[in-house]
Amino acid sequence: MKFPLGFYSFGKNIGIKDSSLDFAVIYSENRCKAAAVFTRNNFPGAPIYVGRDHIKDGFLQAIVINSKNSNVATGEQGIQNSYQICTELGKSLGISARDILPSSTGVIGVPLPIEKILNACSTAKTDLKPGNLEEVAEAIMTTDTRKKISYRTITTQTSEGVMFGIAKGAGMIEPNMATMLSYILCDFLPESGDLPGILKRVVDLTYNCITIDSDTSTSDTVVLMCSGVLGTIPDEVFESHLKEIATDLSKMIARDGEGASKLIELTVSKGRDDVQVTKIGKSILNSPLVKTAIYGGDPNWGRFVMAIGKVFDEPIPYDTLEIQLGGISVKGADNDTKTKLAEYLKSNEEIKILVNLNTGSFQKTFWSCDFTEGYIQENAYYTT
Repeated sequence: MKFPLGFYSFGKNIGIKDSSLDFAVIYSENRCKAAAVFTRNNFPGAPIYVGRDHIKDGFLQAIVINSKNSNVATGEQGIQNSYQICTELGKSLGISARDILPSSTGVIGVPLPIEKILNACSTAKTDLKPGNLEEVAEAIMTTDTRKKISYRTITTQTSEGVMFGIAKGAGMIEPNMATMLSYILCDFLPESGDLPGILKRVVDLTYNCITIDSDTSTSDTVVLMCSGVLGTIPDEVFESHLKEIATDLSKMIARDGEGASKLIELTVSKGRDDVQVTKIGKSILNSPLVKTAIYGGDPNWGRFVMAIGKVFDEPIPYDTLEIQLGGISVKGADNDTKTKLAEYLKSNEEIKILVNLNTGSFQKTFWSCDFTEGYIQENAYYTT
């Protein structure tokens, strides 16, 4: 596994909830150009307020994350706690507190165990190890069942660098500006220096195309940090690698949805525009009836028609609508086709759906997962 130059990190247990890793720091020996996007939920977590403040100047040098507690719905004290965490970590690392972005993820409405976190911040410098980002990927997990990591080696005529991304998220996911938590680090800068513009374009085509349960988290954050120690690369090269990594991580998040047994990849094609395609794509993938049918291998194609038809402000002509699952055309399916469809749904862990609206030429891909008994079990007793 390769890491970008000059980045150090660690993950450790500080006893926030149990014995698993629950605290992490990412530090760059160089002050980085940075960009971030955050949740649009009307009740964002305290770290979101602080993160928006600290990213204003377009620079970061460290990220501090705790899991098992989201520091959401904790009032002014929660915000002050997030600022205090940055201040204490800044002292330990010898950097400005304003160059630190805080993140928290976990249960909502419970005050942070602030003394435990401040103690961990005070000794952070001695815990740092070169690279080591796979440990951070584990420490940020909550109900995730696996670490989510993707990276690319980028080779130029004079150097070889790395773009490295990690993410977490398994439930409460229908992003609108970001995902649960994701951090992407790179040795290079794009030639234009336009990190915010590039990140927003990529997020709109990747993280914002995931839905697991239609719930937009209060903590969604995507951060991009670039040291530029290896110079610049063309914007299109930088953006292409970033999109590949973000797509990988988005699919990992969808596949690891709470209780999920299948990844669903839906392409809505030949639509009028992004607005129409996104409304219909999300309507299909947010339908519990569609998701349970996919889980059970039920060839009930009428549920797709229902999900498209309930987008009241985007009526689609039924006669020209096309729906395919695994390349099988399902509208008006006879018994033989239903048998093939059931076999496809039951025998594959990655389900590919194509919906042609035939109202234009716009196309977009979305990701989700099926609904199983496991989702109910996970969320019915989450805090108990």
